[in-house]
Amino acid sequence: MKRRKLAVAAGFCLSFLLGTLLNVLFIPAFDQQQQQQQQPAAAAAALGRRRRGDLAQQIRERYEEVLRYQQPQRAAAAAAAGARLPARPLERRLMDLAPRRLASAASSSSSWSWERVPSAPGAAKLELSLGPPRLGCGDLGNVSDVRYLGSGYTKAVYRAVLNRSLAVALKAVDFGGHDVERCVALYGALEDCYRLAACKVVKEMVLLQRLRHPNVLQLYGYCYQDSNAISDTLTTITELGSPLEMIQLLQTSWEDRFRICFSLVRLLHYLAHSPLGSVTLLDFRPRQFVIVDGELKVTDLDDASIEETSCTSSRDCFMEFPARNFTLPCSLEGKCQSMNEKRNLYNAYRFFFTYLLPHSAPASLRPLLDVIVNATGELHWGIDTTVAHLERVLHLYKSGLYLENTTRTPRSGYKRMPEATIVNENYRCWPSYHHKGCLLSVFDVNEAMEVCESHSQCKAFVLTNQTTWTGRQLVYFKMGSMSIMSDRDKTTYVKVLN
Repeated sequence: MKRRKLAVAAGFCLSFLLGTLLNVLFIPAFDQQQQQQQQPAAAAAALGRRRRGDLAQQIRERYEEVLRYQQPQRAAAAAAAGARLPARPLERRLMDLAPRRLASAASSSSSWSWERVPSAPGAAKLELSLGPPRLGCGDLGNVSDVRYLGSGYTKAVYRAVLNRSLAVALKAVDFGGHDVERCVALYGALEDCYRLAACKVVKEMVLLQRLRHPNVLQLYGYCYQDSNAISDTLTTITELGSPLEMIQLLQTSWEDRFRICFSLVRLLHYLAHSPLGSVTLLDFRPRQFVIVDGELKVTDLDDASIEETSCTSSRDCFMEFPARNFTLPCSLEGKCQSMNEKRNLYNAYRFFFTYLLPHSAPASLRPLLDVIVNATGELHWGIDTTVAHLERVLHLYKSGLYLENTTRTPRSGYKRMPEATIVNENYRCWPSYHHKGCLLSVFDVNEAMEVCESHSQCKAFVLTNQTTWTGRQLVYFKMGSMSIMSDRDKTTYVKVLN
């Protein structure tokens, strides 16, 4: 009996010892392995939370930037007073693009004003209205002839005809573009990445409304609709322009090239004195502009900025370009003086003036144009001085004063034939308004005779009743006069051979 009790006790003790040993040897290893498996998952979850927070912060910052381009003074004053104005459709959509907490904060604390905007000194008063758009989703329901035009980092642009009558440009976030694809690869959240990109479209839409000028593209309207499994995707409807092709521009007349440069300078003058303050185009390239009826217009404003660079000394006011650097003075207010204006002006010089202004200009105007190109290339002038000098060139050209020092007596005689034209007998010249003939603009008949004298092929010319944007008359130059026909709107001059 004693032996049995001893055996039982010994077995119990042995079991206890074995259990303790197993617990010491194996259980910690199991916990460690489990912890090692859980750590990557926890780290991934923490990383995901940080990334989602980072993405939400980016959306919040872009949304707040859009709000700054609204009427900030009136909105800030009303918000400080606790005033609350009813939200209009676009404002509600702006709130939809923001994270929920920010949207609710905006709806409770921000105030809005869409009334008349006080203009900057020298600027025309603007009527700002983001109320009912001229065109909307109903018009997109009757769309035809849709063609893809191109895309950038954020947006895709399409040409379309609305209601079988109006050709427009449609802009929307490009789901296959660099911005969305990079964001999705980093954060894995398509809808939030769309919101981030859409804030740039909304910013451009607001700026197109606030910056009303003949050289800013017109915003016709916008539409929110569900697309790609994302609710409320935004499409803007704007004026349609032709892409700016520098090679083609170099083949046009000097008069048309001067018009492009003059349009650009008028635009930059307006941006320097806009109701928002001095606006700079951070992404300043020819592709950001289009031509509408011969006028240059800026179409891409999502990278525009009204922030002037802060400084403590002139060393902080350094502007770097591929071929030239500049250092601007630091003002007493701690801002780099005219940096936004000067950045725009130098970009205008390096992308436009240096190529388009001097070449094939009238000989008497070239010295003035060379001064303009050199002064803007060295940033000796601001935009006000540059506008004044280009306006002087335009006045000389339109008035014919640039011809005062030229010979006005033709070497040959010409027979005038009213109400007559020459049908064929064309020759080509450069630059010409017509690719199959020689069609140029002149100030008067005497200049037409001078042009004909300078062309060895010219034996006659035909004055039309068509004029250019400066009011100059379009003239066909001909190599003969064998096919004369009656035409009430034209007058023919035939060279009299000695």
